[in-house]
Amino acid sequence: MISEHVAPEVLTLENRNLSEILTPIRRHLHANPEIGLQEYETSRFIRETLSSYGLTVSAPLATTGMCVDIVGHHAGPMVAYRCDIDALPITDTKTVAYRSTNQGVAHLCGHDAHTTIGIGIALLLHSQREHIHGIVRVFFQPNEEGIPSGAPLMMADGVLDGVEAVYASHIDPTLPSGKYGLKTGAVTASADRFRVRILAGSTGHSARPHQATDTIWISTQIMSAFYQLVGRTSDARSPAVISICRLRAGDAYNVLPAEAEFGGTFRCTENSTRETLKAKIEQTAISLGHTFGADVLVDFDYGAPPVVNDDGLVAVIRDSILETIGKEAIFDIPIPSMGAEDFAHYLSQVPGALVRIGSCNSPETAYVLHDSNFDIDETVLAKTAHMWSRTLISYLDKRTVA
Repeated sequence: MISEHVAPEVLTLENRNLSEILTPIRRHLHANPEIGLQEYETSRFIRETLSSYGLTVSAPLATTGMCVDIVGHHAGPMVAYRCDIDALPITDTKTVAYRSTNQGVAHLCGHDAHTTIGIGIALLLHSQREHIHGIVRVFFQPNEEGIPSGAPLMMADGVLDGVEAVYASHIDPTLPSGKYGLKTGAVTASADRFRVRILAGSTGHSARPHQATDTIWISTQIMSAFYQLVGRTSDARSPAVISICRLRAGDAYNVLPAEAEFGGTFRCTENSTRETLKAKIEQTAISLGHTFGADVLVDFDYGAPPVVNDDGLVAVIRDSILETIGKEAIFDIPIPSMGAEDFAHYLSQVPGALVRIGSCNSPETAYVLHDSNFDIDETVLAKTAHMWSRTLISYLDKRTVA
């Protein structure tokens, strides 16, 4: 399952500025994006980069994933740091030298930055092994954007074996560069897909809808009911949202189609709400369909659960930032994002924490995630790698003392 790759030439960090190392890495990744579970060149580049600095890479995991273990000079537990490596199927429209060269695929969610930061963490920790009480595993995961996503595949291949806690980052263009967004408890929502098919058995004439089963009209009744589920069938104090994003039906202007289909997502910050809404979506669609004479089929694609940050792990990050940067670098996130992160899957096995990394310092770096012009302030790469290396060492120090 795991093989090892080590490059013959070994580089070091001595007398080199980390930013000068990481910026070209990020730009190479940005210019050469690949979508989930097809990140073969990305994987090769990460392996060769890590190996060139003397790190031993364990691969493959989950087809294109990998990990490196930085073993400290002192005994202790294992903590992990996760990076995602896949890109999105969106066109990059920026006018920069490192714009995507893979038409229709682009790193517009910051995964290239996440990977680069992970490489920086590994290099820094590898050069500081005498200060490490335990082991730090840095791992690189494919297909964060897909459903089913890459995290369960990495877990199945043993990436959490021996790990007692796991950390991760996400770039955030709504925060200024140098700010780190911290939050305990729910920090993202779950994300699950639903599809609803309304079946009439035959078409009808638009002049005589009373003699037919109007699948489009029935669809509108079901969709309207869906939009009323949040806060009526679920606890209004628990954030949730249902969004219908696609609708497909007939082609003629005067024919009531025999079938209509629509679908979307529902997102929740609590798993109990997730189960409630899933049941109500199915019950509502089938019940209304039968009321108006149609058969209704409902199916779901389960995505990531909510990311729920561990209080103690967030406290370690906070202390590390306060001690080395200052309180001005901390942004306390007031409410969870309704976006999703498959990092949540790892938290079903071990405690973890996800941190937002401010990446905006200009209009060019203010575009939101998934925008075709998305870019980052690259000075955050080395600074964030240093922050995480200190935090991970601090975590192991505190665990050793405890």
